[in-house]
Amino acid sequence: MTTKEVAARFNELAQQGKFEEILTELFAQDAKSIEPEGSPFGNVEGLDNILAKGKQFHDMLEEMHDGYTSEAIAAGNYFTCVMGMDVTLKGMGRQKFDEVAVYQVRDGKIISEQFFF
Repeated sequence: MTTKEVAARFNELAQQGKFEEILTELFAQDAKSIEPEGSPFGNVEGLDNILAKGKQFHDMLEEMHDGYTSEAIAAGNYFTCVMGMDVTLKGMGRQKFDEVAVYQVRDGKIISEQFFF
């Protein structure tokens, strides 16, 4: 798949809330996930570690009130989108998050994701 095709499939699955399917279908086995400095989640490499990071976040959720993902915009080997959520985290109360996510694609697979918030 081209970067634009990966971005379109990402958007299709994100609009359905299928984030684990995004990982298992679109990410390379050696992909890396990069968080901003000070994030409660560290940088990880490898699809299994990215899946574990997602599970760790899911386990922190008490309630998901709302969430969104903008349509992806692709250029060259990258695409980006804006994401946000309104959640209640266990022991931390209700919080709203907004972030910009940038994805790098090579050989039809996402090889890196980086978040800015």
